Amino acid sequence: MSSRSTSAGADLHLELTVDHGRGVRVALTDALRDAIRSGRLAPGTRLPATRALATDLGLARTTVVEAYAELVAEGWLTARRGSSTRVAERAPATPRDPLPPAPPRTSGPRHDLMPGRPDVAGFPRAEWLRATRRALASAPDEAFGYGAVRGRPELRAALADYLARARGVRADPERVVVCAGMSHGLTLLAGVLRRRGVRAMAVESVGLHIHRNLLRDAGLRIPPMEVDELGARTDTLGRDVGAVLLTPAHQFPTGVALDPARRAAAVEWARTTGGLVVEDDYDGEFRYDRQPVGALQGLDPDHVVHLGTASKALAPGLRLGWMVAPADVVAEIDDGSPDPGPSVTSALEQLVLADLLSSGAYDRQVRGRRRTYMRRRDQLVAALAQRAPHVGVRGLAAGLHLVLTLPDGTEADVLRSAAWHGLAVEGLSTFRHPGAAPGPAGIVVGYATPSDSAWSGALEALCGVLSA
Repeated sequence: MSSRSTSAGADLHLELTVDHGRGVRVALTDALRDAIRSGRLAPGTRLPATRALATDLGLARTTVVEAYAELVAEGWLTARRGSSTRVAERAPATPRDPLPPAPPRTSGPRHDLMPGRPDVAGFPRAEWLRATRRALASAPDEAFGYGAVRGRPELRAALADYLARARGVRADPERVVVCAGMSHGLTLLAGVLRRRGVRAMAVESVGLHIHRNLLRDAGLRIPPMEVDELGARTDTLGRDVGAVLLTPAHQFPTGVALDPARRAAAVEWARTTGGLVVEDDYDGEFRYDRQPVGALQGLDPDHVVHLGTASKALAPGLRLGWMVAPADVVAEIDDGSPDPGPSVTSALEQLVLADLLSSGAYDRQVRGRRRTYMRRRDQLVAALAQRAPHVGVRGLAAGLHLVLTLPDGTEADVLRSAAWHGLAVEGLSTFRHPGAAPGPAGIVVGYATPSDSAWSGALEALCGVLSA
């Protein structure tokens, strides 16, 4: 069976060999795969629409749809919603095409499973537009002038209500500071600590290197604090540090919640030494198989700073975050000046977020994203159990990522194989503090990043790498 398709701007010749042992779909899939492997279909080539190819070949459209989907999952083709199906920029390796020592760097990954990123296709455009109209209609004229460094009062009030209800934070609007994300909040706090004469801030032995680098660049020493199955070893804090950075609700990247005794130990350390506990509420809104873990700030609002963002629930590009801090810290940020300078975040976007929080739309968005991410997590765990049962899985109960533990000495090989197959993941060693003791090998896999249409292909690529 042969065909020459000129539909959808593509000219495609295929030779299909159908016999009693092979169905039509298998024959079509093999013909397309062979055409790509041989180089006859070059990377980036646009394929005919499924309906057009089915008509030309005299096949059911579902047969072509299934063949395309299988090749997308294998990495031979790429498909995006609203766009055509094309030959992937980098075909999967075959036994005749062994992996080179290092992957080529000429193009970005086909499948993005990096941790810490949401599916931005889930941004609530319609709700945001409605909230924008309401915010514009009700905004006072002065909202469009230079605002206070702490942010719009409407958003600070809405955040105080929401965080008290959803996260157990104890605050009034006067203790809320609007930030342009977590890094901005840490930068403000680092300035306060330096002015107070603090020279060292303890950090978790595994955590975001971006935050460690920020604190180090601000002039602070960052001694590591061991993390085990109960979370950070806050019972080891001493007077040699003046502050500590924790991810108590969902430790990044291990996924454990800070043990209640260690939560109490952190607060007691702060009360005894006058130190400051900085709580990064990482993934605090996204829990699946456990009861919500309340904010550490609720134990002692006068010694704990609570930091959070809308990056995971909405989108990181908004650059909208918040800090709930002790009154003296807020006063130092505000500097007691009648004109401390404008906030770094858009006043209009602050008003829109305030509307989403007050109307309940933000809660609905969080619940919707939680259902989507829980479904993906379950699919990932089930696929790994079937395809790569030798891989250990940690951090299931909450968050947007899993830690997959590997046999010792294999992390670099798995990362190299993943990169060659166009799969972006992060090695667990990336997040280990340079001064910390060596830990287990593993990779950190974010299951939130791909769009719904790309998720199955990314999952298949991951399982292919780990089962090899």
